Amino acid sequence: MVLLSNIQTLPYSCFNNYTFYRSQWQSQRGCVGIGIRCGIAEPSGEPAPLGQKTKYNDGLFEKAFMTLFARKMEKFGASKKESDEKKKGWFDYDYDSFVDVSRKVMQGRSRLQQQQVVREVLMSMLPPGAPAQFRKLFPPTKWAAEFNAAITVPFFFWLVGPSEVVEVEVDGVKQKSGVHIKKCRYLENSGCVGMCVNMCKIPTQDFFTNEFGLPLTMNPNFEDMSCEMVYGQVPPPFEEDPVSKQPCYADICTIANPNSIVCPKLSAN
Repeated sequence: MVLLSNIQTLPYSCFNNYTFYRSQWQSQRGCVGIGIRCGIAEPSGEPAPLGQKTKYNDGLFEKAFMTLFARKMEKFGASKKESDEKKKGWFDYDYDSFVDVSRKVMQGRSRLQQQQVVREVLMSMLPPGAPAQFRKLFPPTKWAAEFNAAITVPFFFWLVGPSEVVEVEVDGVKQKSGVHIKKCRYLENSGCVGMCVNMCKIPTQDFFTNEFGLPLTMNPNFEDMSCEMVYGQVPPPFEEDPVSKQPCYADICTIANPNSIVCPKLSAN
């Protein structure tokens, strides 16, 4: 989930399919909070109710990012036969293809190995020295946390669906460095607790906290598939995180083990 280095290269036309809602955010500092409604095809304009799969209208902008991530991950999850086959074109990938690649990466790998793959993918998308530059531009301050929360909303709707900046409390200080994801598209489409934790939550937290030096905690809600991201908050050790004890989605996950108390993919082995 790291695209800050590429933000300035994105054409304005990429945003033609979205409606921007601007609200006052810390007027004394001249900041503006931004909310974006994703390209959802649902009549309500909101994610579908739990148990139903949300329909999206993905354009070239979204498919470009799906392809970029999928191609980076494919070398870790593709079989030799698949690797020898002709690669898909830039706009031949859709969200299901992206999720399928993620699922293949999980196969035969431990929790820690899965997380390492995601780290390598993220690192491969950054120019040399990017983490050091990020640390200079965004030291772990309230402003940096709030800025990154605001950036997350418009640039990651393709991955997680619509979200909004919310006020949170970090170390006793209230700040708008939280991002509420209404219904995570990745979790909804994968239906897999292990993929959510190993391929998104933990590696993203670790990347921002350890590589970029800006703490980030992600709190997925497996009851309604929403998620809260809190920039500026140090994540707990995995063993102390509630997700470490989360069972499978027995009815919707294709690789679920209904007899296991905890999702098997959360095991260190």
